[in-house]
Amino acid sequence: MSMQTRRVGESGLEVSRLGLGTMTWGADTPISEARQMLRGFVEAGGSLVDTAPAYGQGVAEKIIGKLIHTDLRRSDLVIATKGGFGMHQGRRRVDTSRRAMLDDLAVSLRRLHTDHVDLWQVHAWGEAPLEETLAAMDQAVSSGMTRYVGISNYIGWQTARAATWQQAVPGRARLVSGQVEYSLLARRAEIEVLPALRAHGMGLFPWSPLGRGVLTGKYRRGIPRGSRGASEHFSWFVEPYLEAKSRAIVDAVCRAAEGLDMSPEQVALLWLRDAPVVTAPLLGARTLEQLEPLLATEELELPEPIVAALDDVTGGQNHLRAR
Repeated sequence: MSMQTRRVGESGLEVSRLGLGTMTWGADTPISEARQMLRGFVEAGGSLVDTAPAYGQGVAEKIIGKLIHTDLRRSDLVIATKGGFGMHQGRRRVDTSRRAMLDDLAVSLRRLHTDHVDLWQVHAWGEAPLEETLAAMDQAVSSGMTRYVGISNYIGWQTARAATWQQAVPGRARLVSGQVEYSLLARRAEIEVLPALRAHGMGLFPWSPLGRGVLTGKYRRGIPRGSRGASEHFSWFVEPYLEAKSRAIVDAVCRAAEGLDMSPEQVALLWLRDAPVVTAPLLGARTLEQLEPLLATEELELPEPIVAALDDVTGGQNHLRAR
């Protein structure tokens, strides 16, 4: 099977139009399951794997590093990781200084057992001067430690400021991508982030494309055992999307799925995959069983009337979408 590829914004970087997210690896997803997921993803034509030092406190990167030497070739993957955010003495810490960023990247490369990553992203907006953070990214590109650079969790003005800084002087490493939450339950990015990305020729990697799992429909009748919503360390992540407005949206997705003979998660993913500015949604499946129906969407598309109806029920027309 082959999966269509897309260029990341206006750059030369090409990735599969679905990405594999690894936030749960090393915590909820053991290496045995991660191995099956990664192999299944690559066999389906997937290439983009997104990780970070914060995922499993480094374990996610270690798993990828192991698997590209035992199960896969390095060239099979487009590896994206991040810097500037992690756990320190049990507390979350954002440090986007030059020293912290480059230290993070050096450690990531050791965990991944590779001499370079394909995309390195600032994980979050930090207190260090922006020009210092971006200079670290320039250094990473010029030294060959990464091929491309991007940003993650930047709001609209932050995205525009960072992209403009990099474009202002020839020789700086152009930002090629942004990564934010975006789904039928979280369309805020359409207001400022997506227009900023489009204006600067950048691609979008949406995280939580299935509304933190809620768009699968599994929470319609309560919180199932074994779900993230029932997890002590992930319940806070799901809770914001369990209110009445979200339930109405999930009901609409489920009705569309029944009419199209698809699953709710397939409908939600297809709406996002083919939305403007999107390069590749990042699939945060925890098991191969959850991943397989998402990989089976390659030959599927949503009819335009269904896209428009889902737009309407989740907040109105997407003004970036050509009608």
